[in-house]
Amino acid sequence: MSDNSLRLVWIYPDLLSTYGDQGNALVVERRARQRGLDVQRVDVRSDQQIPTSGDIYLIGGGEDRPQRLASERLIRDGGLSRAVSNGAIVFSVCAGYQILGHEFINDLGERQQGLGLLDVVSTRGEGERCVGDVLADIDPQLGLPPLTGFENHQGVTHLGKTARPFAKVRFGKGNGVGDGYEGAYNDTVFGTYMHGPVMARNPHIADLLIKLALDVNALPPADDRWYEALRQERIAAATQPA
Repeated sequence: MSDNSLRLVWIYPDLLSTYGDQGNALVVERRARQRGLDVQRVDVRSDQQIPTSGDIYLIGGGEDRPQRLASERLIRDGGLSRAVSNGAIVFSVCAGYQILGHEFINDLGERQQGLGLLDVVSTRGEGERCVGDVLADIDPQLGLPPLTGFENHQGVTHLGKTARPFAKVRFGKGNGVGDGYEGAYNDTVFGTYMHGPVMARNPHIADLLIKLALDVNALPPADDRWYEALRQERIAAATQPA
């Protein structure tokens, strides 16, 4: 990658783009262009091969059957796993988050193999569905402001030894385990249950991915007024009594 270019890959928009998650690709692209970067964006449908030369890969949420199909095709393709081995950054949401783990429960009620890029295992929750606005504190090591998003999932995700919690929940359910954590990450692979789309509510996450891809410690400032207005509105919604 040259110093002024960024290759952005949006994976399977035909299967995994529930709740406007494709907006994450739009925000990352815009935030990069605001910094003068030449963005090469590729939307890869499920009948196409995953390129291994991307810098940032984004995966959204989806219904149970599309999730199963996506996992099967990503394993068969192998391109995303190879890209991660080459140092690529991956950010995933909901069904995409579960797919990056070792396994999840599919639409047939069976244990489905995931990509194993995150040390997590997802099962199906027995209680109420996790639905509503969430406010959480992102791992201090990442240096980001509080996380705001919208969760809508029945899945419960358990973190293994090598996965770090992405955030600690103040309001909401997060991973659904009861330990108060939301999402998971390792060095270059991130997963969250947050929709919204999450990047529109949290543009600093997009900036983090860009910094990791460029291997820099800081980016030039960008206009955050619109994002901040949305953030404050949704944070207020999360903290309102039910």
